[in-house]
Amino acid sequence: MWQVNTFTVRSARTSDVAKIRDLVRPLAVDRILLDKEAVTYYESIQEFVIAEDASRGEVVGCGGLHVIWEDIAEIRTLASSNKYRGQGVGHVLIEELLRRAKEVGVSRVFCLTFEVEFFERHGFTVMADQSAVDQEVYQELLHSRDEGVAEFLDLARVKPNTLGNTRMILTF
Repeated sequence: MWQVNTFTVRSARTSDVAKIRDLVRPLAVDRILLDKEAVTYYESIQEFVIAEDASRGEVVGCGGLHVIWEDIAEIRTLASSNKYRGQGVGHVLIEELLRRAKEVGVSRVFCLTFEVEFFERHGFTVMADQSAVDQEVYQELLHSRDEGVAEFLDLARVKPNTLGNTRMILTF
């Protein structure tokens, strides 16, 4: 656990799932993030980090890192509380998620986002083409049941959920 400004970033716990859903829900209503069932968050809780207001212990943001292959992972479900937006919560979360990506050996991180400028400030660039993986890896990834992987592969079945999203990538 480490602290930047007034925000502490830590690994998420199962007791944080309701708070994560509370952060995501308004963004899902605005079609910025996809809402997920509670079971999905519980199944992937080890992928999430939480930002807390250090003085209040209040959960003010969340984000997840989902590894999809040997060298590539996705930053997903990056969200902050409306009252803390613009105060650096997203920054501390993304820095921690990128640190964790490097720690597990990932050399590329992608995201699907409407917040292009935010991710550009963190070194991400718009993917020039959709072939971020070779054909052999692509075929392997088709076996994944994860919706984020399907979004990354730009499969037709997820297009209604991703219309308007920009695919961005960062290479270390």
